[in-house]
Amino acid sequence: MRRSMLFLPGNTPNMIINGDSLGADSIILDLEDAVSPDEKDSARLLVRSALERMGFRGVEITVRINSIDTDYWRDDLDAIIPLKPDLIMPPKASCAEDIKTVDAYITEVENRCGIPAGTVKLIPLIETALGVENAFNIATTSPRVTALFLGGEDLTADLRCKRTKQGNEINYARTRLVCAARAAGIDVYDTPFTDVNDDDGIVIDAEYAKSLGFSGKSAIAPRHVKVINEVFSPSLKDIEYAKLVFEAIRLGKEQGKGAVSLRGKMIDKPIVERARQTLEIAKQLGIGGADDE
Repeated sequence: MRRSMLFLPGNTPNMIINGDSLGADSIILDLEDAVSPDEKDSARLLVRSALERMGFRGVEITVRINSIDTDYWRDDLDAIIPLKPDLIMPPKASCAEDIKTVDAYITEVENRCGIPAGTVKLIPLIETALGVENAFNIATTSPRVTALFLGGEDLTADLRCKRTKQGNEINYARTRLVCAARAAGIDVYDTPFTDVNDDDGIVIDAEYAKSLGFSGKSAIAPRHVKVINEVFSPSLKDIEYAKLVFEAIRLGKEQGKGAVSLRGKMIDKPIVERARQTLEIAKQLGIGGADDE
């Protein structure tokens, strides 16, 4: 279950060492924006060493590599793929060809290391206007792609607009990515809320992202992780309602009813599907007695 994704700079050993104790479902070891050009090699070695020696129990490992328009990305993959991280995040993914390029090189490294092809998955970082418009093609160009990820900071720079807490300037990109990902049958993750000291703002932003259909949200501050996990977890009220939906369906079948209602509202297919999703998430998280269903 992936609700929260926490960025950890690839050149910060203290943070990386504690990566699996920060509460995030997935940690993103960042070799790109968080690392200056003169530290690229040392950060790559640090991340590789951490993957070799750290257990990272109970947390998914994602590595953000450098963009394919740099001289670093192949070195990143040469160092990281042999350690079999769960996901590689290629930044500034703008078209299907970008994904094909990364996919092909990962396959080459997997073959070289005797790793089954397709082991390492991709979560493209969409942070350009072109990438937003090509989101569905990016999502469907390779079986490795398991989710899309929105990068709001670089996107607004590309759009030539100001990044705000309210986020009105990225509304189109958010909804476009959600639609593209859902149409492709994969997950989709929202951009971080960048004011690390605004505890109310992160709640509002996370709840809004959830309302749009995002699978989860990323963070640049460990203090935001708990809020994100709470927002993207079903509440006990949600779980109890989902159980009532299936109980009403069961009783309706026993009574031979063709149509079933709950609290005065007809139980149609979308309601059943939302209830199923709620109970499945709750089961994965081990909350609300969902295992009893």
